[in-house]
Amino acid sequence: MDRFVSREPGRQTRHSFSFGSSYDPDRVSFGPLIALNDDLLGPGAGYDAHEHADVVLVTWVVSGALEHEDESGCVTQSAGELAITLTGSGITHSERAGTGVTRSVQAWLRPDDPGGRPGRRTSTPDLSGGELVVVADETDLGVPGATYRIGELPAGSTLTLPPAPRRYVFVATGALTRSSLAEPLAAGDAFEVTGDHELTLTAAVPTQLLVWSFAA
Repeated sequence: MDRFVSREPGRQTRHSFSFGSSYDPDRVSFGPLIALNDDLLGPGAGYDAHEHADVVLVTWVVSGALEHEDESGCVTQSAGELAITLTGSGITHSERAGTGVTRSVQAWLRPDDPGGRPGRRTSTPDLSGGELVVVADETDLGVPGATYRIGELPAGSTLTLPPAPRRYVFVATGALTRSSLAEPLAAGDAFEVTGDHELTLTAAVPTQLLVWSFAA
């Protein structure tokens, strides 16, 4: 609930970093991660055609379906599907919910090399194993040392985060347990980890985690 919230008709977005009119010098970026936007869209609501350049957009649809339209046409990204958009020297696209309420989490990253040819790809990772799954690596993202993992954890399951100098963990759904004196980390909560020390997480209920790892 501490996140900055922007609202438009049919849309509510919670921003984990400085974004638009909201600037917090302590929340500008985490490694190459410069934005994490949690969108809740009503049917047909979203973003009209707009431009991007020199940023990598990584969109995960938590529920519903997102319609993405650019010069190549319109495609639907359903819940459980990941899209990586390399904006390169520039793209114009629109993003809107389909016929139902849609929630998506979109990360923005600084690429290693600006410019270049734009591109977009989608994938549907298999999360049935109850563990973190690598859904994108530095080759996919054009960001050296970056890895994106997503996991669907059963209630009571425990996992150890893969080591990395920087790790960013976002609870998309469900909750993680904390000490008996603290409230659980629930949907929308996140934490940053610096250093390679071991960290174990336990799901209090069925939980979906989005985990970024960065080399610097």
